[in-house]
Amino acid sequence: MPNPRAFLSFDFDHNQESKILFAGQADSKSPTPFTVEDWSSKTALPQAVWEQRIKEKIARTNMLIVLVGRSMGTASGVAKEISMATALKVPVFGVYVDNASSTSTLPTGLSRNRVITWTWPGVGAAITQMMGEGKNA
Repeated sequence: MPNPRAFLSFDFDHNQESKILFAGQADSKSPTPFTVEDWSSKTALPQAVWEQRIKEKIARTNMLIVLVGRSMGTASGVAKEISMATALKVPVFGVYVDNASSTSTLPTGLSRNRVITWTWPGVGAAITQMMGEGKNA
């Protein structure tokens, strides 16, 4: 069976570095193997085109992982991606990055009890849980 596929949702303006670190370490550090799909748009797109492309990409994954940084309140694209995943029955969980914590603002649609501290054993356990919850379970 192939590794689960994860769509990474993050604040493009504030958390690109965290996304690069998370995606780069995922292969070697996570106790539960998974593949990070890097489908970030490299150019600005019209809103309708962006939404359609992202929805198609999320539909091809097993889970959406939200990298929750300190500036989530301004990341409207993240909230849209969470909404798309929810509509597609793709499970969602978050990982605190960039010194964010349980007092940081969460994007709309992400429950506090679905966000964990960034430890690879914790991420591995969350991935295992998501695989039991998702549309492909």
